[in-house]
Amino acid sequence: MEATLNFEEKDWLACCGSTKFAKEMASASPFSSLDQAVSAARDIWFNKVDVNGWLEAFAAHPQIGQSSAPAAASHAASEWSKGEQSTAISTASTSILQELADWNARYRQKFGFIFLIFASGRSSGEILVELKKRYENRPIVEFEIAAQEQMKVTELRLAKLFATRTRSAATEDRVSIIGGHFTPTPEASSGKPSQEVPTRTRPPITTHILDVSRGSPAAGVEVLLEMWHGAQPRPSFGGRGDAGGWVYQGSSKTNTDGRSGQLTSIVDAVKPGIYRISFNTGEYNPSGFFPYVSIVFEIRESQKLEHFHVPLLVSPFSFSTYRGS
Repeated sequence: MEATLNFEEKDWLACCGSTKFAKEMASASPFSSLDQAVSAARDIWFNKVDVNGWLEAFAAHPQIGQSSAPAAASHAASEWSKGEQSTAISTASTSILQELADWNARYRQKFGFIFLIFASGRSSGEILVELKKRYENRPIVEFEIAAQEQMKVTELRLAKLFATRTRSAATEDRVSIIGGHFTPTPEASSGKPSQEVPTRTRPPITTHILDVSRGSPAAGVEVLLEMWHGAQPRPSFGGRGDAGGWVYQGSSKTNTDGRSGQLTSIVDAVKPGIYRISFNTGEYNPSGFFPYVSIVFEIRESQKLEHFHVPLLVSPFSFSTYRGS
């Protein structure tokens, strides 16, 4: 039987700067292998850490082009940051560093958080090209990309953490494998661990709201969930003839983390069908453009055991959404 490895909460915090992530990893440990820890980390990061936790983790990184981590970072995190940016720093001219600083400032002003990228092995020129490219993204898209990049960094640091403890050749090799695996690709990973579907501990449909104009969760927003039970099999575009077709499932207001309360019962298999989730954005921001926002989505028979997270990124004059994990 493999020996289990115990780490303290501060060790997990060095791998990912989210306090929630560190506490959840400490609670889930010990782990018998690096693979087991990485699987748990993915699940925690994408399914349990909220918007505040993501932003906290982003803020724990130094700005690209600056190897020194924030003052609150641990010694291990600071040293890992220096190593991860060593190629970028060593290949940067004065003009490139200045351009990186300028674009970092523009990026932060637009999105509300620092530019985050898996920098290990990448030159300053490569990173600058990627920064300019991602600057054109919509906030909802960029927020998801940043979370994926954070997970790549976390996995590499987990490998380093296990390597320092086990001192085994197999684990040392794993660091190189992970570093080589995360070469830039246009596809983002799903962030879902490969494991059997557990008994649910939360409702199958959830949401959270981020106010991108403030860079913080949107608290106190009324959320309403309905399911289609009309005479027609599907609601019509534009709502013609839909009167009485939508049936109330649940409602709540978002908390200080921007997360809604329970909108449905906690069941292992959600009922397949067409759902509508509505956000009372007009009450939240009376001077905004949208009096409310409604999103219609379908859960198929083959998806009834999945979890459906519908985040909303909103500002006074725009909104975006996607299906989260």
